[in-house]
Amino acid sequence: MNAPQQKPIIGITVGDLNGIGTELIIKTFSDHRILEICTPVIFASNKVINFYRKGLADLNFNYQSLKDLTRITPKQVNIVNCWEEEVGITPGQLSETGGKYAIKSLTMAVQALKEGKIQGLVTAPIHKKNTQSAEFDFTGHTPYLKSFYNVQDVLMLMVAENFRVGLVTEHVPLREAAQHITRERILSKLYILNQSLIKDFGIEKPKIAVLGLNPHAGDEGLIGSEENDIIKPAIKDAKHKMLVTGPFSADAFFARHHYTKFDAVLAMYHDQGLIPFKSLALGDGVNYTAGLPGIRTSPDHGTAFDIAGKNKADHSSFMAAIFECIDIINRRAGYIEYRRNPLKKMTSVILANAVDEAIEMEETDE
Repeated sequence: MNAPQQKPIIGITVGDLNGIGTELIIKTFSDHRILEICTPVIFASNKVINFYRKGLADLNFNYQSLKDLTRITPKQVNIVNCWEEEVGITPGQLSETGGKYAIKSLTMAVQALKEGKIQGLVTAPIHKKNTQSAEFDFTGHTPYLKSFYNVQDVLMLMVAENFRVGLVTEHVPLREAAQHITRERILSKLYILNQSLIKDFGIEKPKIAVLGLNPHAGDEGLIGSEENDIIKPAIKDAKHKMLVTGPFSADAFFARHHYTKFDAVLAMYHDQGLIPFKSLALGDGVNYTAGLPGIRTSPDHGTAFDIAGKNKADHSSFMAAIFECIDIINRRAGYIEYRRNPLKKMTSVILANAVDEAIEMEETDE
């Protein structure tokens, strides 16, 4: 992780009250070293935190309680009480209550992000079945954030080290996925991906690979026409503005490690991208919503009801989401600064080239 220029305030949502979210939060912030790189603000309630803390008594987790965001303490974990009432918690159970209060946490945190009271947001997992209502008619965090910020499009981008996979379609049934693969949608996702790689990940000239929709990328039209009729024309149009190649056959692309030659991969549908990503990320994957004015990350897994409340949750992905959130905050700030001061950018490039030349000369002398 890049060293942060200043310690940002990171908002944390609690997720489904009956899932593993609260356990992840307690385990993550029991390591007090993380307070050296960010100031965490958890949107939940003391009662929920204390319920799960009793089952994790061996961890040294302390916090200060807030009613609002005016008295944040930089050297402590801060908890904003989003509700005061008693709430029934039943770990591992899908309940209306678990979803209702997950959304209370989320909506308050996202509002704080939009208002600039926090610099980044890390969301614990919610469950799609118990969060949908007349007030929250969304299939997950990504479409909600798109609607909240009123942006034309966003991109679900999975990140692990230098491995990144974006999705053209997200949580739609497989039988409907092909209907959502259009030239315009692919171009929109490619534009967001390219811009995010530049400003959020500090890659000056990103190289992007695009996967096909059908087996063997359509096999020249023998196994579907989407590659020839939709995907290839979209790639051709995108090449005027970015470095993009494809469509690739998904199985061979990952099996032969071609993904290592690119800065990011654009997959056509959910499992095409997430199965190889989660297999290769080894528990350290992060879900990032690209294309938003605000910065939001999350772990790459769900509520894990089967292990909730049993002290079995692995917080590696959650911690990776926090680190990635901080890194993106700093990279984006650097990008904005360079845009404001092109001379500074030019000087940095000249110095970097001079260092590279000096290294090459030393290697030649040896």
